[in-house]
Amino acid sequence: MIEDVRFDGEFEVTDALKNQYDRDGFLIVRNLLDKEEIAQLWKIFEEPDGIMKHSYETSEPDDKKILRVMYRHPGNDVSGIISRSEKIVNACEKLLDGEVYHYHGKFIMKNPREGGQHVWHQDYGYWYKHNLFPDMITVWMAMDKTTRQNSCLQLLKGSHKCGRINHVPGDATLQTGADLERVEALKPKCPHLYAEMEPGDVLFQHCNLLHTSEPNNSDMRRWAFVACYNKASNDSFLPHHHANYVPIEKVTNSAIKDCRNYTDFSGKDFTDPIKKEEDRMHFPPTEVKG
Repeated sequence: MIEDVRFDGEFEVTDALKNQYDRDGFLIVRNLLDKEEIAQLWKIFEEPDGIMKHSYETSEPDDKKILRVMYRHPGNDVSGIISRSEKIVNACEKLLDGEVYHYHGKFIMKNPREGGQHVWHQDYGYWYKHNLFPDMITVWMAMDKTTRQNSCLQLLKGSHKCGRINHVPGDATLQTGADLERVEALKPKCPHLYAEMEPGDVLFQHCNLLHTSEPNNSDMRRWAFVACYNKASNDSFLPHHHANYVPIEKVTNSAIKDCRNYTDFSGKDFTDPIKKEEDRMHFPPTEVKG
């Protein structure tokens, strides 16, 4: 069973919630983004000059595919305002015990019947090469209703405590994933949970938590907005395709609904997997993210 908390207009990570996160490796806050805020986020996809012009497609096993958008910096559009909002950033700083910076952001778009799987992995399994400590966090925000049928995230509760697991290329997948022998050994010790979520529910996830998602074989779309943060004291020691430390200019939570920028994405520095050799080395197939 997943323990969670519901956002009712006032939210902060209490010591009890911090202890829960440290124990489980994740924390789900229901309705942290309300219906109006989620509607705001969708507008950057509805505009002719919206964010989809920066999307690209990856081919996955079994003739599946996944649409993605990825960038280094939050920017000033609605997605950037959400990533810089006090309720998101302050929660990350409480959970990581210190200042954080925006490591990168992404949209993971699994369309009906065609969305591919994400193998078992830890985010730090990919980020380890450039970051000395696992002082990193992923914020996974549901844009659609996510269920077992349309490829919700699956988590191994408490698996972050096992430390970083070796990640190796799979035989039957384009993706690099956690050593499956070790994953299977952990399953009897770490409850296997399904993170079913409603639009606006937000998952704060430790970078060493094992997670996966199945192909989307349903008739339901499953799109998600993901913001990743690194602790400022853990600034990447090797420059790479994600961001080094830049202080976050926090905004009030009300700025999400007040924002009217749906098309100006200047400063985000989008990933171009065709032109950037390092991105081709890391994404895809190295970095997958559920």
